[in-house]
Amino acid sequence: MKKSTPFQFKQFSVSQDRCPMKVGTDGVLLGAWADGDDTNKILDIGTGTGLIALMMAQRSKKAKIHAVEIDQNAFEQAKENAQNVPWSERIEIFHDSIQDFAKTSFDTYDLIVSNPPFFSGGTFSGNQDRLSVRHTIKLPHGDLLAVARKLLAKDGKFCLILPFMEGLRFQEMAKQYNLFCTKTLAVKPLENKPVERLLLQFEKTEKDLIQENLIIQTEGRNNWTEAYIELTGDFYLKM
Repeated sequence: MKKSTPFQFKQFSVSQDRCPMKVGTDGVLLGAWADGDDTNKILDIGTGTGLIALMMAQRSKKAKIHAVEIDQNAFEQAKENAQNVPWSERIEIFHDSIQDFAKTSFDTYDLIVSNPPFFSGGTFSGNQDRLSVRHTIKLPHGDLLAVARKLLAKDGKFCLILPFMEGLRFQEMAKQYNLFCTKTLAVKPLENKPVERLLLQFEKTEKDLIQENLIIQTEGRNNWTEAYIELTGDFYLKM
């Protein structure tokens, strides 16, 4: 089988031929949006290709980054991707479920990021690897919240991206774990389209909610809005 061409960003590339979930807009949005300022330790839950971990390493110049991945092939590829970036000495990839990782970890993190599974129902197809990642089988949202609560530093932030309705449900569920939504970014593909994605930031202390909006494109293919370019322009090669 011919090896696929890596996805090239401005400062690094991501090989993804052995990963069920490929590089996509969701991961780039989260990696560009999550607040990595003044962070010393960052955790990426379900790192996949390693994309978000690499983005956080580029953005947070001093942070040590731990990334956890349960899938064997994705773990191996994420490890290779991390070894081939200028910040490799600050990135460590773990092959484990986040539930087991959390049981044995003594670390707490200033920032936790995750582009998690999001379908809690629906039918399965023949592409089991991809569907296992997309469905909340191996990582129920309750487990994700419990882990985030345990591993988050006192003043830390937990950021993730979900489809809009899933994001609203997750926001409500988080209150049961004493995690409070302090910032959201509602994302539309086009101005006249409904919100498709919700980026969420949670903290252990309740604060006034900051709500922001983002439109990705104007009419026509690859006509990026100024706001989208400002958010992701440090990463995409042709932007």
